[in-house]
Amino acid sequence: MSERQDSPASNAEPVDPLRVWFRFIRLSRRVTAAVATELRELGLSIPQFDVLSTLSEREGLTQQELAARLYVTKGNVSGLIDRLVEAGLVERRPIPGDRRSHALHLTEAGAEVADRGIAAQANYVARTLGQLNETDLRAFEDLVVKWRELARADAAS
Repeated sequence: MSERQDSPASNAEPVDPLRVWFRFIRLSRRVTAAVATELRELGLSIPQFDVLSTLSEREGLTQQELAARLYVTKGNVSGLIDRLVEAGLVERRPIPGDRRSHALHLTEAGAEVADRGIAAQANYVARTLGQLNETDLRAFEDLVVKWRELARADAAS
């Protein structure tokens, strides 16, 4: 990358939303790759970690509910859950009165791996985003929330 691409635009230049978008996408890829490397050391892929971390927040979800939370299809979640069950990290429990769905729960080993994955992510965030000062971090959060609202409104239209 050239120096111009790496450094932020000067305040004198107009800001190009498309250029900001590309920087954001590249940053997202870089961060995802870095976190994926750390999760691989725990024997997890990012999708597997997403399942475990989501279940660590709210156990007892059905595959349908989990898929909705992860923004993926139920079919995608089904294969992930199968592999996590085989690995002894997740278990399916019957839901009384519902013969078609099962509640998903972490096993003790699954909870331990989820905790280690969450700690790895927290450490990465502390080493990177956590280095921003309070003012910059608040400004960044405000921008992310505004962008999220614009994206939600766009999706609803």
